[in-house]
Amino acid sequence: MGNSAIIKAKDNDNKGVYLHWNGGRDSVEAFLKYCELKGFRSFNDDYGIARFCQVVGNFFGADGLSLGIVDNPLNLGADNGIYIVDGWEIVGREDFAGREQQEYDLQGMLIAIDEAQPKKQQLGEYLTAKEVPTNTLKVGNTVILKDYKGEVIKHKVVGFGSDRFVNGIKVLNIPYIDLYGRYGDYTNNPNNYLTDEFVRIINQ
Repeated sequence: MGNSAIIKAKDNDNKGVYLHWNGGRDSVEAFLKYCELKGFRSFNDDYGIARFCQVVGNFFGADGLSLGIVDNPLNLGADNGIYIVDGWEIVGREDFAGREQQEYDLQGMLIAIDEAQPKKQQLGEYLTAKEVPTNTLKVGNTVILKDYKGEVIKHKVVGFGSDRFVNGIKVLNIPYIDLYGRYGDYTNNPNNYLTDEFVRIINQ
């Protein structure tokens, strides 16, 4: 007996992903969360499904037939049933009996999944960095971010915006980092300003 599961997107009954192992809710949630943290397109999108399979395949390795794409997933059986996903979140479960497995710690699973990915694609410190409200940052804090390619980068907070607009964004009191500078000035590039509500830091 395996520990299988089928994962399908909400409103898509034609295609799903079969996991022969690690099909408990704790593992499936960790795989989904990792893809969300990587910034991949959602599981509702074919490209998102492909990325999910890439992450899971790296975790399983090349031994055995542990992962597959299946047609008509609602007509198939699996030990843990069928998980229904919207975005990167489980929103339903069908065709199952018994309790849902919750043995693995999410953070521990995320780290194990990350370590199985190619080195350049790993999130590394990003997973263990503390998430704080952006408005609590101080000059000198080191923030850890993902760039436009999804790669992890670290930069220092070097100041706070003045009462003006930068490329249409009012930057008053918004912290900015030493990412894109000109002659040591980082105030004129809007990409240096941290506008998300929360950010991850590795020092305080």
